[in-house]
Amino acid sequence: MVVVVSLCFVVFSLAGALKVSIPKPEYEFARGDNITLPCDFLPNGKPPSVIIIWTVDLGGPNDPGTMILTHYSYSGETDVPPLYEGRASLALDIAKGKADLKLSSITLQDNKVFSCRVQIPRDDEGTLADSARLVVLVAPSKPVCALQGKAEYGQNVNLTCLSAEGSPTPVYSWEQRDVRNTPRLRDPRTTDRGGILSLYNLSMDTSGYFTCTSKNKIRSAACNITLTVLPPSLSLGSSAGIIGGGIALLLVLALIVLICCCCKKRKQREAEKYAMATPEEGAFADKEPIGTGKRRDSRDEEEERSEYDRRVVNDDRRVVNDDRRVDDDRRSDHTARRSDYDDRRSDFDDRRSDYDDRRSEYSDRRDDRDDRRRDDRRRDDYRNESDRYDEPYDDAEPARPKPPSVPNNKPPRDTY
Repeated sequence: MVVVVSLCFVVFSLAGALKVSIPKPEYEFARGDNITLPCDFLPNGKPPSVIIIWTVDLGGPNDPGTMILTHYSYSGETDVPPLYEGRASLALDIAKGKADLKLSSITLQDNKVFSCRVQIPRDDEGTLADSARLVVLVAPSKPVCALQGKAEYGQNVNLTCLSAEGSPTPVYSWEQRDVRNTPRLRDPRTTDRGGILSLYNLSMDTSGYFTCTSKNKIRSAACNITLTVLPPSLSLGSSAGIIGGGIALLLVLALIVLICCCCKKRKQREAEKYAMATPEEGAFADKEPIGTGKRRDSRDEEEERSEYDRRVVNDDRRVVNDDRRVDDDRRSDHTARRSDYDDRRSDFDDRRSDYDDRRSEYSDRRDDRDDRRRDDRRRDDYRNESDRYDEPYDDAEPARPKPPSVPNNKPPRDTY
């Protein structure tokens, strides 16, 4: 008998317990939609008053949640905090056990867990609250592709791909094509995690086109990147060595050119010195050295002196001829410039003559036009004068009688 009473008490307690439930654990809506999150509750009989509380969890383990709204049935008031004022409202039907939350213009910040709690006086047993996740669907934005590392032979690089927004979180995939834009198989050593494509031990065959696709359940977007693998760049030390070697080579070349110029100038000075040498310095350069035992007579000396004088005269004549040649060149240049000046002056005279001819022709046409105007004025004056004389006068003399005409029966004249 005691056992039966206990079972009846338990069944009665379960039947009288409050039960709050949200039909689905997750709801998906697009960003910007106006949504309704349902909340059903089953009270024990007709409650005198009900308190409905909607909160949102921010994700922390000890976070009590942020209040969205609180409704008091005994006063009919609904308290909405400033954060959700104008966006949140309650669709309440206590008789049917409905306490639905209406939220307008949802954003990515609403991608959280929402909880519904019902409080009834003297009915605090059973399931007093339930929660569900709101998933705000956002298409992935156009991803950005980037290169991390140096694209050189033997190096390792990462190709990154990231969309700034997207809900649910986009899934990234990479596609490779060679330099001829032909699809190719991925190297077994290549890894692809979270939109990061890792390439190892680059070679010339790694060059090509890479396409990243960012995709979720709404739609997809893609970006492209071109990878060009180059030989290793020269280090700073080797670059400095090459630059230093080039500078040293330039200095050596400049020194060689300077030496050549100095030698050339020295030879020119020696030649000028020999050409202008005095008889004591160079006229008898071909004399026999002293101590040969031979004596030179006065005749030989006179011949050598006369030979030197002839050389000097020839050099002077050569200089004069050179000067004359220079004068001839100058005269030829002056003649050419004078001819050019005469040609330009003749051209100017021709144009001046043409201008005078056109001016004379214009003056002739102007004189002809003046003559025609003068003739027209004279003709108009004459016509006016004629019209004045042709007008009839009242005091005009009577017309004179015409002479009698010859009768028609006049005998013809005899002709012989």
